[in-house]
Amino acid sequence: MELWFTEKHADNVRFSIRIKKQLHSEKSEFQQIDVFDTYEFGKILTIDGIVMITEKDEFVYHEMIVHVPMASNPNIKDVLVIGGGDGGTVRELTRYSNIQRIDMVEIDQVVVELSKAYFQQTSCKLDDKRVTLFYEDGIEFMKDKKDVYDLIIIDSTDPIGPGEGLFTEEFYKNCYFALKKNGIMVNQNESPYYDKEKREFIRANKKIRKIFPVARVYQLHIPTYPSGHWLFGFNSKGIDPVNNDNVDGWVKNNLETQYYNTEIHRGSFMLPNFVKSMISQ
Repeated sequence: MELWFTEKHADNVRFSIRIKKQLHSEKSEFQQIDVFDTYEFGKILTIDGIVMITEKDEFVYHEMIVHVPMASNPNIKDVLVIGGGDGGTVRELTRYSNIQRIDMVEIDQVVVELSKAYFQQTSCKLDDKRVTLFYEDGIEFMKDKKDVYDLIIIDSTDPIGPGEGLFTEEFYKNCYFALKKNGIMVNQNESPYYDKEKREFIRANKKIRKIFPVARVYQLHIPTYPSGHWLFGFNSKGIDPVNNDNVDGWVKNNLETQYYNTEIHRGSFMLPNFVKSMISQ
């Protein structure tokens, strides 16, 4: 008998992955979490029936959410990650020796525990001495922070359940105030293709443009996310990620990457016209 995991990408679209077996299933205080072993993508982590990471393509997401801001400002020392319980974002951040502090705020400790148990590929640096884990609500965590971080990465789930509050104008304002003078905020920005994700992308960008003087969008291509076409927001108090002399110097870090390079960095901000039209709404 063949076993398949199927995720609903849209009302008329389903995405299925053939699985070898289910490794874990658990209902935490916040959400349903499952781990599967698959033929094509290796182990995959799903939350509430939505693919979060797979062993085969997680590098795309984690490299692009980290190296784009790090190349834009090589002087980043204090970083906050909101979400990211699988550890992949932290893993990429720890590759930079100039980073002194990484705070990670994850509301669901179960996600971290299961990632450590099943996804050492991404969770392998959560015990780095520069990393401090906070198991609490990222929204509440941000309310009293002023001029603390050089970089905030919002590595959130979709705007449903515990991730919903991470897409509000109030939360983005709190992130702005928590950033230092040259601070950068990168946010998970959904897909521009299917109606549900497109709607949230447009809403989020309207809110962010009211707050940040530099608000740009960049794209990546990850097979297991709805449509395969995914977006991040690059938002800063002044640093431009494209017209930036620092970017070419990123190669001096001598970091081996599978997806990110400085050509991809600049090219990812060159958006299709249909995405540009959404941003201008």
